[in-house]
Amino acid sequence: MTIRKFPFLVLTLFALLLTVNLQAQKKSKEMRKSPTVSSEAQMGDTDITIKYGSPAVKGRKIWGGLVPFGKVWRTGANEATTFEVTKAVMIDGQELPAGKYALFTIPGKQEWTFILNADHDQWGAYNYDEDKDVLRFTAKPGKTANLVERMAFNIATKGGAAAAITFTWENVAVSFKVTPAE
Repeated sequence: MTIRKFPFLVLTLFALLLTVNLQAQKKSKEMRKSPTVSSEAQMGDTDITIKYGSPAVKGRKIWGGLVPFGKVWRTGANEATTFEVTKAVMIDGQELPAGKYALFTIPGKQEWTFILNADHDQWGAYNYDEDKDVLRFTAKPGKTANLVERMAFNIATKGGAAAAITFTWENVAVSFKVTPAE
C-alpha cells in the first residue's frame, strides 16, 4: 500500500463507522419500550406540537408509585416532553411566546402544576432548572372512564378560537385550554 492511499483508507473507514453508529442509534430509538409520539394540531394559523415518549401502564401503579406526587416529572419517558407553538398563545391567562419548550408536570392528587421550561433539549427531568421556567399553571385532574394503557396527549381544536389539550394515562385525565395571544 502506498502512503498516498493511506489517508483515503482512513477516511473511508471513519465514514463506515459513523454510518453504522448512526444506524444503531436510529434503530435503538425505534425499538424503545416507550415509543416517541407527536400530537399535532392547527389552531387558526398557529401550529401546536407535543412530542413525548409514550410509556405503558403494564400493570404498574402509576400515580403515587412509578410517578410520585409532588415531584417534577418529565411527563413521559426518555427525553423531556416538548411543547411547541409557532405563534404566541395564552394559557391560563398568561402569554407564552412562540417557541419550543420542555413540558414538565408536578402531579398531585387534587391539582397538577404544568411547567413550560426554556431548556427543551434534555433527557428526562434530571437537569430541570426552575430558573428556566417560562410559564407555570395548574389544572385539576379527573378520572378516565376506562384504563388508558399508553400515555397520550390529545389536542382538540375549536376552529381558530381555542384548543383543548388533554393528557391521559392509566385512570387520570388532565386538561387545559390554549387560545391565540391577543
